[in-house]
Formats: sequence, C-alpha cells, structure tokens
Amino acid sequence: MSKPCLKYLALLLLAVAPLGALQAAGNPPLSADDISWLRRASFGLDSATVERYQELGRTRFLDEQLAGGDDPLPPAVAPLINSFEVYNTSPAKLVADYRDEAKKAKDVDAADANAKEMAKKDFRMYRRDLYKQSAEVELLRAIYGRNQLKEQMVWFWLNHFNIYAPKAAVGLFATDYEENTIRPHALGKFKDLVMATLESPAMQLYLDNARNVRGKTNENYARELMELHTLGVNSGYTQQDVQQLSLILTGAGIVPQRGRDVIDGVDSSFLNPRPGVIRNGLFVFLPGRHDYSTKQFLGHTIKGSGFDEIEQAVDLIVHQPACAQFISRKLAAYFVADDPPPALVNAMAETFQRTDGDIAAVLRTMFLSPYVTTGSGKKFKDPTQFVVSAMRLSYDGKPISNADPLVNWLNQLAEPMYGHITPDGFASDSASWSSSGQMAKRFDVARAIGSGHNRLFANANADGEATRADPPVLNSPLFQQTLASTLSTATRDALAKANSAVEWNTFLLSSPEFNYR
Repeated sequence: MSKPCLKYLALLLLAVAPLGALQAAGNPPLSADDISWLRRASFGLDSATVERYQELGRTRFLDEQLAGGDDPLPPAVAPLINSFEVYNTSPAKLVADYRDEAKKAKDVDAADANAKEMAKKDFRMYRRDLYKQSAEVELLRAIYGRNQLKEQMVWFWLNHFNIYAPKAAVGLFATDYEENTIRPHALGKFKDLVMATLESPAMQLYLDNARNVRGKTNENYARELMELHTLGVNSGYTQQDVQQLSLILTGAGIVPQRGRDVIDGVDSSFLNPRPGVIRNGLFVFLPGRHDYSTKQFLGHTIKGSGFDEIEQAVDLIVHQPACAQFISRKLAAYFVADDPPPALVNAMAETFQRTDGDIAAVLRTMFLSPYVTTGSGKKFKDPTQFVVSAMRLSYDGKPISNADPLVNWLNQLAEPMYGHITPDGFASDSASWSSSGQMAKRFDVARAIGSGHNRLFANANADGEATRADPPVLNSPLFQQTLASTLSTATRDALAKANSAVEWNTFLLSSPEFNYR
C-alpha cells in the first residue's frame, strides 16, 4: 500500500475513534447539549470558540458574547478588509468617485463604438467590484469574528432590515450600512437600531423615502417600517396609519449630491447648521420638505414639529406589544425552530417590553431557555450559515487571501449578499433551502471548499501562477470534539467509502448532520 493511502487510512480510522481519545488535556468534554447549543449560538464551530466555551461555561460565555463591546477587525483578515475601497473610503467620497467614473464613461465619444462599449464595460466592472467588496467584508467578518453571536445578529439584522445593493446607488452605502448602522446596534436597544436604519442613506434610497416630500408623498418606507421592520402585517395598524407615517417621514432624506456647492460629494451648504435641519453623515432632515400638519398615528396625536415627529412615531411603534411579539418570534424562528414554541416567544416578548427593547436581554432569555437545544427540532442552515460554517470548520481560523469564491458560492446558492430585491429579506425556514436543487448546489460548494482548489489562497508567486492549497483536514480534533458523535450510521458508512480526503470532506460538508444545526 502506498504512503498516501496509508496516511489516508489513518485519517479514516481517526474518524471513528472514541471522542475522548482526542480530548484536549485540562478541558472538560463537550456534551451533546453543549455542542447543539454552541452550533446555534455561533455560525459554526472553530477551535477558538470551543476552547472559550470550555473555559467559561455556558452562562459566562453567553454573557461575554452579549456584552458586545468594541468590534475590531479580525486580525487574520484585517489587511485584506482594509485593502477594500468600500471599507477605507467615506461614503461621500465613494459617491464622488462613482459620479466621476460614470461621467468618464458617458463622455467617451459615441462615434467610436468600440471605445464606448469598452467604457461601459469598465464602468460595469467598477460597479460590480464595489458590490463584491461589500459582500466580502461581511462574509470575512462572519467567518473570522470572535464574537460569533454578534456576527450572527449582524447578518440577522442585515436581512431583517434588507437593502438591495444593485438598486440605483444603494450599493455604494452597503458597507457603511453594515459597519456603521447595523453592527454598532446589533445587541443594543431596538429603537436605536430602527432609528439608525431610518437615517441610513442605503435605506433612504432603497425604500424611496429620500423622495418623500411635502405635497408628493411616497409611502414605501412607511409601509415597510411597520409591516416588515417592527410590527408585522397583522398587527392592527391601518392604511391611514401608513399614510400618516409617510407624512411624518417627509423631509428625511440624503444630503444633495449635485449642484455648484458640492465639495467632495457633499453639499457644502449643509455643513453649517440651519434652524430645523438635522444632519447625521449623509442623512439630512430638511424642514422645507416636511409636512407640518397634525397627524393621527396609532391612536395618538402627533403635532407638526419637524424631526421630533419621527422620533415620536418610532417610539410609539417600538413600544407596541405587537412589536415585542413580532421581533421575538422572528429571532426565535431564526435560532430555534421554524415554528418556535409560543411559551418561548412570550417569554422573550416580556423581556423585550420590560427592558425597553434590549436586544441582548431578549437573546439571553432565549439562549438560557431549554428550547434552544431540546424539543424544538433542528434548523436547516440557510446558504450564508452553510458557507460560513463550512469555512470555519474547514480552515479553523486560517486566513484566506482571496474572498471572491465566498461571494460566488452564495450567488450559486441563491442567497447573494445584499442581493434580495424585495424588502422582506431572504427566508430563514428550512423548506426554503432544502430542495433537491439547493442540495445539488451545496454538494458542488462542499466539494470546492473541501478540495482546496478554490482560489481562497490565490496569491500569485514569482512566476505569476496562483498558489494551490492542499485539501483542508476536516477530520481533525475539532471534528472529533464536536461532530463525530452526532453522525448517523448512514453518514459514517458514506465517509468510510470515500476514496480520498477530498471526497471525505465533500461527504461530510454535504451530510444532513452538518447542514442542520
């Protein structure tokens, strides 16, 4: 038998070795309940997460995760993320540069058909690259972030407060939306999160509130703010409430990006405060565009007063019992079960109301309940959870140099980052992601991740050739500690029949045990 075959046979025998044989000295073994709990509290397990959990125990580990705190870039991939234009450039500068590139393409002589077509192609590539960078920033954070519960909440809220990057200039603000709107509030007060999304240029553009002005109202954002973001469609609000909220929201928009006073993408006339004008980054409230009539909203009278009306309306919305129920149920449906136990949702909603919408407190109620690991069934991973968890298990903190494949895999799996057209976001229920077509695609992605031939380490060498990585060793102590004991007989039989490390890796990442959590 050849040496490679002997080496692979040793790995294969390792797969069925007793779990305790590989238990690290000094660390208590993980119980089945621990493993199940950790797989819900994180995108997927890596050695650092397991070790920290073993060191702290469940409650202290959870409290550390919920504390949030500063959220620096993961050291393993900080240089890569810092190299992205969308990360290291201000939104105003991105807008100015984007306009320059668009003008450059437009100004090419139309008589030169080839040059014109090339200019259009270059502009499309420029726009596509900005979008790709934004997706890569979020995916790299999800894979390498130490606070995995917070990383999950960033993804959860990005999907809950969905934006669609290809619409108009929305994509220019996608990274700013993730880094400066969602991330700082992911574990904070829900009202602060709603206000932050309301003031985001990405949301203002996506749901057309930037065009919502006195005498020419646009109800898009007002409707989705209540239906999808806070209360739910059957919560009792009326069409009149939608109309009144749209009036309240008039005047909220984005600093004008055109005109003779524009400097570096920002209208300089807004740099000095004026009465009634509210400015936060590129968000602006303009009194001259606001409807100052008295409004009747959710059974309350709101007198015309400018931006203060918006804060009053949001306060009314988030203190509705329906809001506590809606958000609690959606969180439980993401983490626990497609149809979460009513007792759990009610307990979370009670915490939501008692703590004035403290997201961390609501999560603590959920994660310290027995429902997270027992009696609620398994949750099938959505594509983002699948790709991120596969990367965390396969490479276990090893930094990659090229995140393009991550974006491509999510595109193949029909869950492109910032790519859901409608404001309801991607579904999180198991049925939406467990079709035969989805599983066939997952098998392809599993093979790409498990083979090492995926360009994740595609730095060119001195001869200009891209480096090729060996297959990752999924059959590792991490696997033994966390997944080995959960495998069914059918999965073990399939792994035993694998003819190579690549095939073994592919079978494991395609298995039901890995795709459910």
